[in-house]
Amino acid sequence: MNLPPDKMKLLNQYDNEKKWELICDQERFQVKNPPSAYIQKLKSYLDTGGVSRKVRAPLCTPRPHPGSGAGTVPMALPVPQFKRRVQESTQVLRELEISLRTNYIGWVQEFLNEENKGLDVLLEYLAFAQCSVAYDMESAENGSPGSDKGKGLERSLEDLSKSSSSSPTQGSSKVRHLTVRLNPSHSRKTLRNSRLVSQKDDVHVCIMCLRAIMNYQSGFSLVMNHPACVNEITLSLNNKNARTKALVLELLAAVCLVRGGHDIILAAFDNFKEVCGEKNRFEKLMEYFRNEDTNIDFMVACMQFINIVVHSVENMNFRVFLQYEFTHLGLDQYLESLRLTESDKLQVQIQAYLDNVFDVGAMLEDSETKTAVLEHMEELQEHVSQLTEKLQDAENDSMAKIAELEKQLSQARRELEALREQLSPPRPPSPPAPQPQECYRLALERRLAELEEKGLVQILRGPDGDVAIEIIPVVIETPAAPVVTGEATATSTTTGTDAPAPVPAPSPPPGPVPPPPPPPPLGGELPAGPGAPPTAGSSVKVKKPIQTKFRMPVFNWVALKPSQIDGTVFTELNDEKVLQELDMSDFEEQFKTKAQGPGLDITALKTKATQKAPSKVTLMESNRAKNLAITLRKGGRSIQDICTAIETYDQQALSLDFLELLLRFLPTEYERTLIGKFEREQQPPEELSDEDQFMIRFSKIPRLAERMNVMIFLGNFNDTAQLLMPQLNAIIAASMSLKSSSKLRNILEIVLAFGNYMNSSKRGAAYGFRLQSLDALLEMKSTDRKQTLLHYLVRVITEKYPELTGFHTELHFLDKAGTVSLDSVLQDVRSLQQGMELTRKEFMRQDDSPVLKDFLKVNLEVMEKLQADSKTAKEAYESAVEYFGENPKTSPPTTFFPMFMRFIRAYKKAEQDIELWKKQEAAAKEAESGSPGSEDQPEVKLPIQKARRQQMDMIAELKKKQMVKEPLIYEGKDGAIEDIISDLRNNPYRRADKGRGSAKKRAAGQSLQAMPDISL
Repeated sequence: MNLPPDKMKLLNQYDNEKKWELICDQERFQVKNPPSAYIQKLKSYLDTGGVSRKVRAPLCTPRPHPGSGAGTVPMALPVPQFKRRVQESTQVLRELEISLRTNYIGWVQEFLNEENKGLDVLLEYLAFAQCSVAYDMESAENGSPGSDKGKGLERSLEDLSKSSSSSPTQGSSKVRHLTVRLNPSHSRKTLRNSRLVSQKDDVHVCIMCLRAIMNYQSGFSLVMNHPACVNEITLSLNNKNARTKALVLELLAAVCLVRGGHDIILAAFDNFKEVCGEKNRFEKLMEYFRNEDTNIDFMVACMQFINIVVHSVENMNFRVFLQYEFTHLGLDQYLESLRLTESDKLQVQIQAYLDNVFDVGAMLEDSETKTAVLEHMEELQEHVSQLTEKLQDAENDSMAKIAELEKQLSQARRELEALREQLSPPRPPSPPAPQPQECYRLALERRLAELEEKGLVQILRGPDGDVAIEIIPVVIETPAAPVVTGEATATSTTTGTDAPAPVPAPSPPPGPVPPPPPPPPLGGELPAGPGAPPTAGSSVKVKKPIQTKFRMPVFNWVALKPSQIDGTVFTELNDEKVLQELDMSDFEEQFKTKAQGPGLDITALKTKATQKAPSKVTLMESNRAKNLAITLRKGGRSIQDICTAIETYDQQALSLDFLELLLRFLPTEYERTLIGKFEREQQPPEELSDEDQFMIRFSKIPRLAERMNVMIFLGNFNDTAQLLMPQLNAIIAASMSLKSSSKLRNILEIVLAFGNYMNSSKRGAAYGFRLQSLDALLEMKSTDRKQTLLHYLVRVITEKYPELTGFHTELHFLDKAGTVSLDSVLQDVRSLQQGMELTRKEFMRQDDSPVLKDFLKVNLEVMEKLQADSKTAKEAYESAVEYFGENPKTSPPTTFFPMFMRFIRAYKKAEQDIELWKKQEAAAKEAESGSPGSEDQPEVKLPIQKARRQQMDMIAELKKKQMVKEPLIYEGKDGAIEDIISDLRNNPYRRADKGRGSAKKRAAGQSLQAMPDISL
């Protein structure tokens, strides 16, 4: 059935009954005649029409001379009998078209094979049907119309033959030969019969047959390779039937879009020009376009063909040339007159052509505009770079001022504390506080009394004051074992000596194993863990475990022991006060456990120090000499100039890079020995190479190594100092602002309160936490998994403590400080100090050097400030790190400050999320309530959603404009011609680069847009 793959797949899904019905329908509509039957009938029509075999055979060869007698006069039937044959031929052609279109592909291949040569026969009949049209046209041009009965046909044919024989194209050999339209052997009856045929639909049906053949890949290749087939189709435009012309133009437009088809179409119109005697190519086409203004289908097909034949080429110059051909024939003026046409189809095709118009003037204007824009963009980039430099300088200045203010603030606070201590009145002596050990004993006794009242233990007192505790076994119906606290396991007071063995404590809860506690200072005291009460000597208040209504998930923070919070920020925090101020029932409801496992532990960030591979130094004298020669060539100066510049510390003569390279070639002891031996032997220096001569002169410079190091130090000092100063200021400002921020302390206090509320009943109360625990706020999810613990904290802070919302504004330059390697900066400062000392010593030895004198005078104060700032930065950073319970040795700035930066970013993101959720909830409530205000203003939408939608629309529009499409090229395959024709009917041909259109069509005030080929 010759079905495409998609239809074949669909057919395979049918059952056998449905398939049999389709086969029966196919058999019923198929024409049963073999190809040879149609071919024989067409040949018989040609014979009876007056076209002999000898005339029909050389369809594509030059015409013979009228007197040569090469053609034989065919036998023609009388007019009434031939009219009946014409009606029969039309029916035969219709049946042939149906067979070519519906029969299986083998039938079509048999029709086109070498034996039948059905394509040649079909073209012969098409040429016969059109020969009278061409004859009448040429006769009209010569002043002897074909309908003139007074002038003999033989004379006209002889004149045409002479004019044709004198044509300059007669003897030219071309790849695609020109089709011979008229022969002297055509008799009057032949032309008459041709007129009868042309008045019927035979030409139209012949084109339909060729279209059906071209719809197959093999048939399309045969038509494209045939020397006259496309020419005959093009010459069919001379037919008087507008419907036939439209069919021809649709077919030619489709051929244009097939690879290689555009050249064939242009060659066919070149042939059309010579056969029809046109002065300019496409002249007849434009004439038909103007005259057939009543047939909209033809005008649409004509406009579509012109659009494709002009704008489907890739070469810009050729495209402009084709466009000018039609402009020269008056297409632009005619399209202007069709501007108000009522046909939508024609208007679409005209607009497509205008969109594709390639306006060279507009391109030149756009190019000039682009050049001006690029120049302006370069100016803007230069201006931006200048502003960036100014901004960097201003930021460094502000950083230095803030660091100085922070130092002054810190000094003022210390002085204020000192004045308060001096001016405060002496306090009355307070009663002696009970010792921590005594407090612990009293608490233990109270606990034992409670257990004795509950009947869990029995206290046995001996006559000598000893106390023994006996645990009374209790039968519990539930399988869960009772929780026995550490106090209940105590065996005796400190005065007891013969107490029974202590009861073993219950196993600790699952989790990371804590480090072993230090040994107790006194016998009988319990070891101090993270949740145990403080030991003797500690002034921290004992925190009681918090019993929650629901089982809460474990907050995986790194808790600090009471002994670890001395001197830190956590000694100033009171989380129990926060819990008294807040209603935690809502928190429990939202974060109670619901079959969720514990979160992952947050591991400490580790930094990998980059290690430089040790540079390998070669000791081979030959390689050393080669490397020195290369270095001297880079310097570009003579040996004497180089050594003189080193002796006078001339920074302008020698570049810093050259000095650093030259430092590698300081003379070794072995080389100095060889130089001394050479001078003692008084050998001529001319025998030495340039490198050896340089080494002799180089080694005679006094204190060579010191001079070289001083010169390199002088060249590097300013750049290094300018690089180190902002880093030190960033460390100072960030460290002092962190330590002095009261809002940050309150935030940490709230975090500590919530963490203890969740963990104290399981792990005991915590007195502080590591800063890395702030990351765990994002990992703790609520029961419905819709929010994190940080979102809840932000909501609580916004509602209960609104003054803390902008806490991050009190923190300065955390991002800058987080990129500073403080150890490297301090090492660089020490290196500068060593270089400054070396320079000072060198100046003491050679005090007549103006270079060293000026350098020391200008930069000594800079060095002193660097030293003072480095000391301040180190002290401020260590103080801040210790203040937050961290270790300065294990927490560099690249780890310490980013923890706060991550927390600030997450806090801001949580604020944005909460604000968005509130707006969404308000919108949902408004939509549900259906208030009149919403009906009156249906266009009002959330600003964030509206902005996001506009942004997405803009991105889609930019993608659409910047999408570079490949040229519309179709490959020859079965069904390609029909697909192209169908596509062109639905969508007119438009190029992807249609933005190069005329500037006249550009709207007033519209600015130049950046297209893919004109990108800024």
